[in-house]
Amino acid sequence: MDRFEGLTTAHVADACIRARVPVRTVSLTSVTGERVAGRVLPAQHVGSVDVFLEAFESAQAGDVLVVGNGGRRDEACVGDLVALEAQAAGLAGLVVWGLHRDTVDITAIGLPVFSLGALPTGPLRLDPQPADALSRATIGEWTVTRDDVVLGDEDGVVFVPADRLDEIFDLAESIRATEHAQADSIRSGRSLREQVRFAEYLTARAARPDLTFRQHLRAIRGAIEE
Repeated sequence: MDRFEGLTTAHVADACIRARVPVRTVSLTSVTGERVAGRVLPAQHVGSVDVFLEAFESAQAGDVLVVGNGGRRDEACVGDLVALEAQAAGLAGLVVWGLHRDTVDITAIGLPVFSLGALPTGPLRLDPQPADALSRATIGEWTVTRDDVVLGDEDGVVFVPADRLDEIFDLAESIRATEHAQADSIRSGRSLREQVRFAEYLTARAARPDLTFRQHLRAIRGAIEE
């Protein structure tokens, strides 16, 4: 979390592209306005909170409970008691591919909770729990495990392989430094087009129609798209 503090998920997503790591992002909103970072603690919701309580039994401090609930919008699958229990277990936050409820109480608890939105109704079903309910969770089109780290901010959530995290942070910090320098130059009167030698790119593209702007940026060590 300390290293992520100076970055954004956009920086991390761009770094994944640079590192040729699949860009696993989803659009989720933080209930509390807080950022989150930690190792994935997966759980598949099937209608009862017991799967979360079981997950907490093996949780380590700083983990983030990542709940797969199929993106359902007909039920809330986590509420204030789950958030409070997660906080007591030392978790850094919750990421829910589904809905939450008890927004006022969750806000008061202060633990970062990311979800697709809120709904007053809890689950009205109880399905069989799959054998891998505590080893993997599906979030959007992505399946994540304990081998992943989740990072979330105002732009959404990104998942990164834990064994590539340092490399991706290094790249993200380099991208951030370049972008900040570009922003400072714009404020000082040097346009972005001038900085990225856009006229040069247009001339080169006229001669080579297959030349992409991304290739041009890489050639001049720019950083806009990634």
